[in-house]
Amino acid sequence: MEMLSVKNIGISFGGLQAVDSFSITINKGELYGLIGPNGAGKTTVFNLLTGVYKPDMGQIFLEGENITGLSTIEINKAGIARTFQNIRLFKNMSVLDNVKCGLHNNYKYSSASGILRLPSYFKTERIMNEQAYEILKVFDLDKEAKLLSSNLPYGKQRKLEIARALATNPKLLLLDEPAAGMNPSETEELMDTIRLVREKYDVTILLIEHDMKLVAGICEKIFVLNFGVKLANGLPQDVLNDPEVIKAYLGE
Repeated sequence: MEMLSVKNIGISFGGLQAVDSFSITINKGELYGLIGPNGAGKTTVFNLLTGVYKPDMGQIFLEGENITGLSTIEINKAGIARTFQNIRLFKNMSVLDNVKCGLHNNYKYSSASGILRLPSYFKTERIMNEQAYEILKVFDLDKEAKLLSSNLPYGKQRKLEIARALATNPKLLLLDEPAAGMNPSETEELMDTIRLVREKYDVTILLIEHDMKLVAGICEKIFVLNFGVKLANGLPQDVLNDPEVIKAYLGE
């Protein structure tokens, strides 16, 4: 079953074509890698998929529903969540409250119940706290739940951003260089966590990374983007042995 179907989307900035006729199909449950040299257009693709940018051309479908041109909030409610290359946590909020912000996608209570602290408010808060702790346990962050997110080590801030995105209950999770800045042991731990997240939450994942070896070790399929156009697409062993891909990464 197709989770994401992207058909010939493109966008230009100031006359420069940043992404041109990008098409990809990701099936439910897949862990897909999107790689390419610096400036290839990978993050721009994520911005198009999540409504940060509106495509100049093409269409985007999530489980058959056309989501082209929707706002970021509408796309998140439809089932797409993401992280960012530069971490965007609510730094003046606790680890727990960062995750609860994601849970607000699924729980609502009236302004009156919140202001007056009615029983429905406390019931919802209790349920959200329990669910937030369960998510934090997956990322081994439950012991830091009451800390300010800004006081977490860098690697754990990366994990928290994924946990918050996961709290929105997405069908498709977009991870923009989640291992950036991590040492090898932190990276390996994170990759194990991503595998666990996919299995435990039955979520489809599209992953941006620069490290080809890392992507090959975790992803079932890989799409290579260069100068905004497709360079290669397929199984890791085929893509990473493609002479054109090797040439692009060596900058020849």
